Amino acid sequence: MKPWKHFKTISRHRYLVMKGCFRVGLYRQGLMHDLSKYSPGEFLVGARYYQGDRSPNSAERDRIGYSSAWLHHKGRNKHHYEYWIDYSAKAGGMAPVPMPVKYVAEMLMDRIAASKVYEGERYTDSSPLEYYLRGIEKAPIHPDTCALLERLLRMLSEKGEKETLAYVKRELLGKK
Repeated sequence: MKPWKHFKTISRHRYLVMKGCFRVGLYRQGLMHDLSKYSPGEFLVGARYYQGDRSPNSAERDRIGYSSAWLHHKGRNKHHYEYWIDYSAKAGGMAPVPMPVKYVAEMLMDRIAASKVYEGERYTDSSPLEYYLRGIEKAPIHPDTCALLERLLRMLSEKGEKETLAYVKRELLGKK
C-alpha cells in the first residue's frame, strides 16, 4: 500500500484540472473535480494498486478483471463519457447520449492533467490526443461528444494549450 504517494498523485492531478477549469471559467467544476477519489471506495483501491506511471484502476483491472474504483468513479463524475450512457429504445439497449459542453471542457482538462501527471517530463501537447487515439475504437461515446473532444485534442496538439483553452472559454463556453 502506498497511500501517501497515491494521495500526492491524485491531489496533483486535481490541482492541474482545477487550474485548467479556472482558466476557462469553470470554477465550480474545478473545485469539485474528482472529490470521489478521496472516498474510501476509490482511495483505498488507488493506494493498494498505486504504480505512479499509470492509473491504479488499470492495475486493479489487470489483477481482478475489473476496477471497483472506476465503477464507483464514473457514476459520480459527469466529465467522464461513461457517465452519459443510458437505456435507449431507439438503439435497443444501452447507448451514449451527448455530453453537455461544460463537461466536455472538464474532460479535456482531465485528459491534459492525467497526461502531465503520468508522463511527467515526456509530456507534450500531443500526449492527450495520442492517449485518446489508442483507446477510441472501444469507447462507447456519443458521436457528437467524440467529434468535439477529438477536435479539441487536435487543436491542443497543433496550436498548444494557451490557444486551445482560450478557444474553449470564448467560443465553446461563451465566457469573456
